[in-house]
Amino acid sequence: MIALLAPGQGAQTPGMLAPWLEDPAAEKTVAGWSEAVGLDLVRLGTTAGAEEITDTAVTQPLIVTLGLLAARRLRERVELPAGTIVAGHSIGEITASAIAGVLTDDAAVALAGVRGREMAAACAVAPTSMAAVLGGDQDTVLARLAELGLDPANRNGAGQIVAAGAQEAITELVAAPPEGARVKEIPVAGAFHTAHMEPAREALATHASSVEVSDPTLTLLSNADGEVVTSGTETLRRLVAQVTRPVRWDSCMETLAARSVGATLELPPGATLTGLVKRAVKGTPTLAVKTPEQLDAAAELIAEHGK
Repeated sequence: MIALLAPGQGAQTPGMLAPWLEDPAAEKTVAGWSEAVGLDLVRLGTTAGAEEITDTAVTQPLIVTLGLLAARRLRERVELPAGTIVAGHSIGEITASAIAGVLTDDAAVALAGVRGREMAAACAVAPTSMAAVLGGDQDTVLARLAELGLDPANRNGAGQIVAAGAQEAITELVAAPPEGARVKEIPVAGAFHTAHMEPAREALATHASSVEVSDPTLTLLSNADGEVVTSGTETLRRLVAQVTRPVRWDSCMETLAARSVGATLELPPGATLTGLVKRAVKGTPTLAVKTPEQLDAAAELIAEHGK
């Protein structure tokens, strides 16, 4: 059994789409998605600088675009077995939902465009931020966050919790970390996966009301709790709700371990989820795909462990 993982925001790098657009059909596809979201995704993914692509309104549809392009190219080489597990971190859950057949690729990119735009707008309402808390006793860390009025927005497992909330509280957390932990502020626009994103959730819910879905054809995990979701309607509801709710990637990895997954394959960009799997599900073969040249290795991994 193999798990296909889709990363979230923060893994983007300038030019990350370039090698995937050498296929003229891919460039034509992305041009169509660009019209749907009102952004030049081709330019943003090839020649735009780091600062421009860190804008939440840009990053989110760009990451989903890249993940879907890579998944399409992979499926040209190998068929994903029926038992394949698919999961995504934060915005990556939209990518995962499309791969699992819940959303069309067009609908996924459009949904990511609305999500990114509305979350960026919500970030402008008040000064908020996020910080990674590394190490330390989990109960001690959570108690410190509660003391400061911060939320554990991402519980990533492998000794990592991401705190989110008011900028002032994040600054205080960095200055006085929980005992035994290190804290590093994350350069993001605001407190994702908290109540600060409620305006974005409402806007996304309005958009989602007109989105058609199908039930997943692969084993789709929800990053709300690591559970398998079998309904397309429920998947879409969870995609909307996760904007203001914590990402429980630790629960997803517990599910991977419980199901004795044979290997994990991370879609581009980045390799953050692969690193977490290596630390939390020790001994599991992993591969993080960053360029089209790695697709043959990915296909071989699926052929070996996908039964």
